[in-house]
Amino acid sequence: MKLASLKHGRDGSLVVVSRDLTRFKAVADIAPTMQYALENWEQCEPELKKVYAQINESADNTQAFDVNLFHSPLPRAYQWTDGSAYINHVELVRKARNAEVPASFYHDPLMYQGASDCFLAPTDNVVADPAWGIDFEAEVAVVTGDLPMGATPEQAAKAIRLVMLVNDVSMRGLIPAELAKGFGFLQSKPASAFSPVAVTPDELGDKWADNKLHLPLLVELNNKPFGKPNAGVDMTFNFAQLVSHVAKTRTVCAGTIVGSGTVSNKQGNLWGSSIENGGVGYCCLAEVRMYETIEQGKPATDFMQPGDVVRIEMNDDEGNSIFGVIENKVELFQPQN
Repeated sequence: MKLASLKHGRDGSLVVVSRDLTRFKAVADIAPTMQYALENWEQCEPELKKVYAQINESADNTQAFDVNLFHSPLPRAYQWTDGSAYINHVELVRKARNAEVPASFYHDPLMYQGASDCFLAPTDNVVADPAWGIDFEAEVAVVTGDLPMGATPEQAAKAIRLVMLVNDVSMRGLIPAELAKGFGFLQSKPASAFSPVAVTPDELGDKWADNKLHLPLLVELNNKPFGKPNAGVDMTFNFAQLVSHVAKTRTVCAGTIVGSGTVSNKQGNLWGSSIENGGVGYCCLAEVRMYETIEQGKPATDFMQPGDVVRIEMNDDEGNSIFGVIENKVELFQPQN
């Protein structure tokens, strides 16, 4: 099943989207918002599935799909946590700084709690100052149902309701000073943008296995291929483990979003890892800059500038878009007087 939220008020209006992403149907009579559906999943899911079956069979009483009509599936959320499940990404960061990866990172997930009071829509601009070091991070994320404190990975797996993509926007130039304070990210992690469509795990078939999504995540920067790493490869912690990590000391409420962190596959040196040179490329600019620092002593690739556009998508084996497209353009931040 595929679900989305039309732009409407602060929380959007829930709709069911056809499998081929060509049409949708409003379902206010079943659930007015995505959050309502998640909080009442046992009652809403069967009815939403009926609508999904209907619109896949007939276009009657449906509307044409237009990505610009949609917000992120949850326009705001009670909780958004983002992990760093691909240890290759962490290893590169550390190696570029000539620092060792702590042993605990291989069995205890790294995670931060991000801003969730409002997200960007899938096609919104990222408004920022280039001096902040504007970067994108292409990731996979899941949305949960309710879970008790101390939930096991097995319990967490059963509570994963939806899967989607995310551009976890990062301001790399602000990160070092914030981390040096010892309290983690704040200004360096502004609003993120999610794919227009969220899907139930069963919709992914055998590509959802071991609580991982086994498909390439496609990233373009200014209309050129930038990355295509497989999200199911080199993922040290699966989503059940990540969600369970969140639940260690707190209950997890329906509508909690948990991200994978930047998708990153292990590969050879810089010249063998870019798409142009036969590799799978990258899901953020920081990673290619790390390779450049390791191999050349300093980065050569700039962070995003006003006018730059990142596009994030994932296709099935037939080349059909599963979640729709995230496409964010950088807009210069100009303070209001």
